[in-house]
Amino acid sequence: MTDTTRSDAPRTPTTLDGLADRYTQTLFDLDPAFATMMGKPGRETEYRDYSPDGYRAAADAARGTLDAAGRLRPEDDVDVVTLDALNERLGLALEIHEAGHDVGELNNIASPAQEIRSVLDLMPTDTAEQWSHIAGKLANIPAALDGYVASLRDAAGRGQVAAVRQVDTVIEQIGRYVADEGYFASLVSGARAGDSELPASVTADLERGADAARAGYGKLRDYLATELRPQAPAKDAVGRERYALHSREFLGSAVDLDETYAWGVAELDRIIAEQEQVAGQIKSGASIAEAIEILDADPARQLNGTEALRSWMQSTSDEAVAALGGTHFEIPEIMRTLECRIAPTQEGGIYYTPPADDFSRPGRMWWSVPAGEDSFTTWKEKTTVYHEGVPGHHLQMGYQTVKKDVLNSWRRSACWVSGHGEGWALYAERLMADLGYLDDPGDRLGMLDAQRMRAARVVFDLGVHLELPVPEQWGSGTWDADNGRAFLRKNIAISEGQLDFEWTRYLGWPGQAPAYKIGQRLWEQTRDDVRAHEGDAFDLKAFHTRALSLGSVGLDTLRRALLPVS
Repeated sequence: MTDTTRSDAPRTPTTLDGLADRYTQTLFDLDPAFATMMGKPGRETEYRDYSPDGYRAAADAARGTLDAAGRLRPEDDVDVVTLDALNERLGLALEIHEAGHDVGELNNIASPAQEIRSVLDLMPTDTAEQWSHIAGKLANIPAALDGYVASLRDAAGRGQVAAVRQVDTVIEQIGRYVADEGYFASLVSGARAGDSELPASVTADLERGADAARAGYGKLRDYLATELRPQAPAKDAVGRERYALHSREFLGSAVDLDETYAWGVAELDRIIAEQEQVAGQIKSGASIAEAIEILDADPARQLNGTEALRSWMQSTSDEAVAALGGTHFEIPEIMRTLECRIAPTQEGGIYYTPPADDFSRPGRMWWSVPAGEDSFTTWKEKTTVYHEGVPGHHLQMGYQTVKKDVLNSWRRSACWVSGHGEGWALYAERLMADLGYLDDPGDRLGMLDAQRMRAARVVFDLGVHLELPVPEQWGSGTWDADNGRAFLRKNIAISEGQLDFEWTRYLGWPGQAPAYKIGQRLWEQTRDDVRAHEGDAFDLKAFHTRALSLGSVGLDTLRRALLPVS
């Protein structure tokens, strides 16, 4: 199948588009926080139903949409891709629901324990009315958390409890949220609408809301510590059956897990060899570790303080937009604004949040700096700016947001596949090196350092969760959390605080971290196959435009959309 998604080709919405749009609206209705994330006004103070009933309602909506889609015939090539993506995404969501793996998720990065708080980061704070919405959202946190606890109990009753490591980590996170000078206290202290003081009534509502939120999270912490923790298994591995399901969830493709593990081991070896070559360019005969020491000690590559970090992120991002727009990528003017910010949390990690549907809120790159870290090096992070910004996530999500003339709202706003998105971002990092933007040996070593981390995650994640043999060059025996952490320490050049966060993340979110590097592999394979098929007519810029204009879809759907059926 093919999808011509051209910006200059007006298109009349089809019956299938209407179905997909209605499904998207149902998702907004079921999850007001999702609507907030997408910049949709209304119901700003509300949360989804995090109880088992809420998950059943979401499954019913997916099932009804799939049934209706099955009775429709595609009216054009865009419909063909939409139907393919709906069948893959919603069908898999129902498999996960029927296996009970959507209810009661708990980990250190992407579970309701964090989601209920993190949506506050996306809410505007320019007016007293907007702060009033935040106050209402805070007041509704206890009810959302009560529903979440009901789901945790439901999952526990079926023997599905997160590993004790994840339970302990979330308990610690909640402690930071509810502390006297923690997240909620900091959110409301000194709240202002621009340069103006807030009305006393709004300030009072914020304080009451913060108190309610702290109490709600305190209740969750008590439940986790006293009731759930005693049921939590010590073992981190989730096993092959569950892992295969989550791997498909994050990739939109069913890969051979054993072949992929072997490829990950070989890819890690290849990257290390390339690093060794670049280290010799930094200093003749230098090892990788010695080259890193030289780069870390170079004053020209150091940033002191989070404001210096934010400013450097912004200037690097702006330069990339200016350089790539119109040359290697089509970047509409409305997509050229990207805000770089320091996140209000200190949990570690760098992430991107998409623009509002009408771009009234721009895309944003966030850096969550762990407590106590105040110095940063540019050689290691330049590739990260390309990953999160342009040509990475910002370009990708900007395209699918701006394609109102072609894509229905589900494909633009509601369909997200990690392997597609994160795979593209890693593809973008390597592409920037290939285009000459990382020719400086330090910056190139930084890109390779990031690629090495992603390859190591393939080995670690598959190895630990499937309990596979450790490759001879990395030890002996079978992978587990402890020897896995030592392996990560050898392959990921980050602080101990960041390493702890990442290690815990991989253990608690099976299949997600490998989706970056595996997704990159599948993106590159698809590009190379399209190049082989088109021969001399192949144009890389046109390929990028066509591929990104599809929106985020599973990687098998992407391949089918870009290559003719053989």
